[in-house]
Amino acid sequence: MFTIDQINAARFNDKGKLKFPEYVREIIKLGVTSYETFVEDGHTVYHGNQGFQLVSESIYDALTVNHQSDMAQFQRDLKIHQDGHRDYLTFCSDCAKAGVEKWVVNMSDKTCTYFNKAGQKMYSEKIPVMQEDNQLQEHR
Repeated sequence: MFTIDQINAARFNDKGKLKFPEYVREIIKLGVTSYETFVEDGHTVYHGNQGFQLVSESIYDALTVNHQSDMAQFQRDLKIHQDGHRDYLTFCSDCAKAGVEKWVVNMSDKTCTYFNKAGQKMYSEKIPVMQEDNQLQEHR
């Protein structure tokens, strides 16, 4: 199975840090089937086949996640981040303010879904590069 070191190494290529869809593609190759990232401190629970699971360490000082969800603000912040105008730590801080407790990336569904503290889905999106991969495979 995979290790935290392998996952961390998959974040980077020869040109530097990978974009999110490319990173997801790389960790699929390692055997990751899904993962949950918790906004409070940035730790992630990685899941693999046959119940395999790894938990990463916290990557930043604890944030207070708002109990009140603000989906509209979150969607604006997400777009700004995806357009490259905010770094990861700022995005996590924005998530906490908007009431995002965690996000779950599901490799088989090809989705990234954001949840609030009540466990309710706030927003879900397809991972773009993975969709393109499927279209290429369907045309072969």
